[in-house]
Amino acid sequence: MEVSPESLFGPDNLPYGVFAPRGRSHRVGVRLGEHVIDVLALLDDPVFAEPSLNAFLAQGPGRWRAVRDRIREAVEGELDSAAVHPLSEVELRLPVRIGDYVDFYASIDHATNLGRLFRPDGDPLLPNWRHLPVGYHGRAGTVVVSGTEVARPCGQRRSESGAPEFGPSRRLDIEAELGFVIGVGSRLGVPVGIDEFADRVFGVALVNDWSARDIQAWEYQPLGPFLGKSFATSLSPWITPLAALESARIPLPEQSPAPLPYLRGNEAWGLDIDLTVAWNGQPVAHPPYARMYWSPAQMLAHLTVNGASTRPGDLYASGTISGPEPDQRGSFIELSWGGSQPIPVNDGQRTFLEDGDEVTITASAPGPRMSRIGLGEVTGRIRPAPPRRAPAAER
Repeated sequence: MEVSPESLFGPDNLPYGVFAPRGRSHRVGVRLGEHVIDVLALLDDPVFAEPSLNAFLAQGPGRWRAVRDRIREAVEGELDSAAVHPLSEVELRLPVRIGDYVDFYASIDHATNLGRLFRPDGDPLLPNWRHLPVGYHGRAGTVVVSGTEVARPCGQRRSESGAPEFGPSRRLDIEAELGFVIGVGSRLGVPVGIDEFADRVFGVALVNDWSARDIQAWEYQPLGPFLGKSFATSLSPWITPLAALESARIPLPEQSPAPLPYLRGNEAWGLDIDLTVAWNGQPVAHPPYARMYWSPAQMLAHLTVNGASTRPGDLYASGTISGPEPDQRGSFIELSWGGSQPIPVNDGQRTFLEDGDEVTITASAPGPRMSRIGLGEVTGRIRPAPPRRAPAAER
């Protein structure tokens, strides 16, 4: 099948998703250019008739390689037209059934920026930060596919008097992240070794982990994020297999002090991935994943070192991706420096998200032979907070 040489979705990429052709059920597909290839029609394997990738992911890396090789061979030849669908004519859904979701805090630039904002007179990094990938458990049930509108969340905020008040978030933010999708799960009580990463993780997908900063600021001490984060996390419909990212692999930045032995591996899993954040269609930031301090292999090893289990389709994310330059910051609290420096957006200025605003995150990475491959996009539009239902006593 002919694909433009400039396409970010050529045969060296082939990200997986779940789609429905018009009037038919959801099944597994791969993206090629501006088309979706029906893997069920291509390979006649019932695992690809499932409305999620979970069953395929559970089959493991040997099967992933074999299927990728067969798809690449097929798309480089003549494809049956019944297996090819224009991207504009299909419905995309969440590509995996997510049982657990964990969000990390792995960017040293992001952590440093927030430390300077919140603790201007102290060390921006807390004492544990350079010793372990800090993370928290998110809410898998509110992970939504790209394109889903996000309702402005309500919750408690600190008022000017210091007392709590209830209402819609006034400091609604984004977090530009990279997500990692578990393929082969692990048993309860058995940690995943750091060098098992490529045998366990199937691929990556773009994530926007929306954040209500005012709700989070009031609630997060002493236990951490809760309502300020759990209302929505947007996920790209496309999962790029690790096999497509071989040319993007780079060494990690120096880690000092050296991490504990369970976080030291033989394989470097730094990734040279460039993100772009667009606010109402205007690019406002270009976060570089290459700057991330903790690798996804270290995140997985730490996630499971206490014996926590994983399952096919589980998702963990990098945390906000930021760089050292102002235009590399992957959240609006950083871009606006806590709301003190408005950001020019179209014909106006913004500090945090307003109702009707739309954010789109895209990314690309080096591919074979000096090419680039795309990681798709994750987009979401903010709609107003739902009307508050009066308690029975007020009705």
